[in-house]
Order: sequence, then structure tokens, then C-alpha cells
Amino acid sequence: MTPTQNYPTSSNMLDQHVIFITGAGQGLGRQAAIEFAGHGATVILAGRKQKKLEAVYDEIVASGLPEPLIFPIDLQKADEEEFKALAEGIYQQLGRLDGILHNAAAFDRLGPLEIHTAKEFEQMFKVNVIAPFALTKACLPLLKMAPSASVVFVSSTAGHQPAAYWGAHGISKKALEHLMQTWSLELEQFPQIRLNTVIPGPIQSPQRKKSHPGEVHADLPQADRLMALYVYLMSPESRNVYGEILRPES
Repeated sequence: MTPTQNYPTSSNMLDQHVIFITGAGQGLGRQAAIEFAGHGATVILAGRKQKKLEAVYDEIVASGLPEPLIFPIDLQKADEEEFKALAEGIYQQLGRLDGILHNAAAFDRLGPLEIHTAKEFEQMFKVNVIAPFALTKACLPLLKMAPSASVVFVSSTAGHQPAAYWGAHGISKKALEHLMQTWSLELEQFPQIRLNTVIPGPIQSPQRKKSHPGEVHADLPQADRLMALYVYLMSPESRNVYGEILRPES
């Protein structure tokens, strides 16, 4: 699948869908939230910073799109009980869940493994692996109830293929890919649930600024180049796509 591929599109592709998005306050998460809402979805905006989530909320509402929900959460601190309460809250308020976009990611710094600490590894894995696992697990009963459910994980090039100095971030993203593939195999008896991973590649994003400070940020593609793929994966049109690691930049 490539960015130029013609994905099925219509203004109501995600009509009546409820989609939970982590890291929704900026970058890819923000763009995906606006795009999903533009295709009819009610989006749940999750992230650490309330003000950023409120700004995305206001942007969606001002465009006359379905009113989103805001769910402030710190994935580094959240425990299993909090994720269970989150899933229960979704059920009580909306009665359904059709998709999760695991977009939030932790990135600290580039450097050789010998200078990393166990604490850094713990923090990176908590956001990049454990939180996606615990959130998906807590929401699995809701996803099983949906006629067509999609869980999309966001990995990175450094996670897909080992690269020096990417440390805990790259290793945790590789673990995230393995998590998705294992779960996809285990859920084969629930064909209505699809799990896939997207590797966005170089795009304009806050994390890219941090990881590649020497780049001319404005020269990179914008996040909207990926949105046709994201909408497609969240829609029933992708019912036969599961367990895949998609690299649209390649």
C-alpha cells in the first residue's frame, strides 16, 4: 500500500463509528481526529495536555462535525484499573467502540544503549507497549460487539528495522509490532476485528523535530498525506486487511 494508492473514499465512510485516539492533541493524532470526524466518526480525544485536546475539540466542533469527547490521560502513569474504567465510561456514554488509534509515543533521546538507564526503558515501554496492550485489552469486549472493528498501532522505521542509537524507543516499537501480530493471530476467530500497524515514515510532527533536529522540518511531507490510509484502515472497506505492517513511504 502506498500514499498514492486510490483508497475508497466517501464523506460517511466512518458514519456512526466511535474511535478512540491516543496522542490526539497534536501531530498525526490531531490530524487523524479531524479526518475521522470529517468522515462521520465520533472521536474520543485522549492525551496528557487538556488545552491541546480542547483546541482539537474546538476545531472539530467549529467545522460542524460530530461532537468529540475529551479524555485526559497520562499513559506513563495509568494502570490497568484506569483503562478498565475508561472502557466502562465509553460504554456508558456511547454504547459502542469501533476503533482505536494507538498514536501516542514516548521518545527521549538518541544515544548508545550503554548510557541508557533501566528507568528510561521502563518509561518507554510503559507508553509504547504496555499502555497499548492494556487499553486494547480493556476495550476488547466493546470491540467484539462492533460489526466491524479496527485497531491501528503506530510504529516507526527505527522500530521496524534496528538502527544504532535509537535505544529503548526503537526496541519498544519493535515489541509493539510483535504485540499486534500476536494478537491478530489470537483473534482469528473474531474476523470482524482487524489489527494492523502503520509506519508513517518522515513527516512533519513534534516527535520528528525532536528526533531529527538537523532536518529542515518544512521540507517534510505533512501528516495529511497519510490520512486516506488511516481512514481506510478504520473503515469496513479494510475488512480483509489484518496483521499487516504497512509502510506507505516505501
